[in-house]
Amino acid sequence: MDEDSRYEAVRSRDGRFDGAFFFAVGTTGIYCRPSCPAVTPKRRNVRFFPTAAAAQGAGFRACRRCRPDAVPGSAEWNVRADVVGRAVRLIADGVVDREGVAGLAARLGYSARQVQRQLTGELGAGPVVLARAQRAHTARVLLQTTTLPVTGIAFAAGFASVRQFNETVRAVYAATPGELRAAAPRAGRAGHRTATPTAGIPLRLAHRGPYQPGPVFDLLEREAVPGVEDVTGTPGTRTYRRTLRLPYGTGTTAVDEHPGAARPGSGARPGGWLDARIHLTDLRDLATAVQRLRRLFDLDADPYAVDERLGADARLAPLVAARPGLRSPGAADPAELAVRALVGRGEATRLVQRYGKTLDAPCGTLTHLFPEPSVLADAEPRGPLGALTAALADGAVRLDPGADRDEAAGALTGVPGLDVRTIAEIRTRALGDPDVALPGPDLPDSWRPWRSYALNHLRAAGELEYP
Repeated sequence: MDEDSRYEAVRSRDGRFDGAFFFAVGTTGIYCRPSCPAVTPKRRNVRFFPTAAAAQGAGFRACRRCRPDAVPGSAEWNVRADVVGRAVRLIADGVVDREGVAGLAARLGYSARQVQRQLTGELGAGPVVLARAQRAHTARVLLQTTTLPVTGIAFAAGFASVRQFNETVRAVYAATPGELRAAAPRAGRAGHRTATPTAGIPLRLAHRGPYQPGPVFDLLEREAVPGVEDVTGTPGTRTYRRTLRLPYGTGTTAVDEHPGAARPGSGARPGGWLDARIHLTDLRDLATAVQRLRRLFDLDADPYAVDERLGADARLAPLVAARPGLRSPGAADPAELAVRALVGRGEATRLVQRYGKTLDAPCGTLTHLFPEPSVLADAEPRGPLGALTAALADGAVRLDPGADRDEAAGALTGVPGLDVRTIAEIRTRALGDPDVALPGPDLPDSWRPWRSYALNHLRAAGELEYP
């Protein structure tokens, strides 16, 4: 889009572009999402930015009305397989906070200077500024949904010091941490008494446009591994729960099937959210846990782009009309997904019971973490399972958010015992590739770059079996 097209999107408050770009107003010093309900500023006073971090880096603070820092991430970063897309996914997963820019560059196979140059040139912000924006958003969530002391929130959000935390919050939100906490919405303030580390952190996982939770929860219920996952309730009101292995500790999470949405006639932006609650042994893992759930439920997708392309096809048009916003689920743990795709649900259950780590504090039926690849490689070194887990453990196969999809698929091809269908499932789910074609079905090029979504439409309609 050129700047005139962006301004038209702002003037029409078009929520389809929330997260795709941001606009800032020079006369107020505020930046917003395109669907902000405030009075449209004059064109000459508006600047456009590709990311919230770029707007913050230019000295603009987040609008308190539309909360641009809480917008779903741009779908572009999930689709793109280049170094910028891979870098953004790694930053969202917390790599810069844990390993620094040098660690990010090493994972990408570039020098720190090259990564800085490419991100700044395309996104208007380098890795440090992008990570800072994410820390600020995490801090706001904790301030407004928990009763944790401010000092604890500063370090939980990833800041190196309380002073850095205070300065960042003032710069991004034009308010002190105490003022930001006092300004929490009524619903957030009402939940303060129960939103504690013991009770978990309540979150709204936002998505843009329509969302079809039913097929996603059907899949999760069908493949749930006892001890690691469970799905309770009846269709339409189910809750999915699972354990998480995270960089600093462990966690459990619960996500409700029934989506939240803006009230009709309220003038609020299109889209909605899934309600979630996350329990963590170390609050520094919050941002990483959220990003892994977003990938699992495919919440950063652009349903408008997907449905427009697939809905133009005569075969898919009725399926898209019946299920607008159908998603392509990912994985909370890519290595776990790869093992499960190879061995199936029954064998995965056995592996959990025999080799899975028991939680220090089991939560109902959630009792174990899925065994790590290194544990499985040592315990059962023979056969395809041993070959895959050894490759995952020694880094010969990389499936993390910054992995190159083509390189990973090539490495998987070299693992004995992995067939084409298993590799395709791993590429779709673990690597989040939106354009994977299975062998067999006729998948025309006109469905590209959304063939993974097209396959899910065929499966949901009963025209194709699930793996």
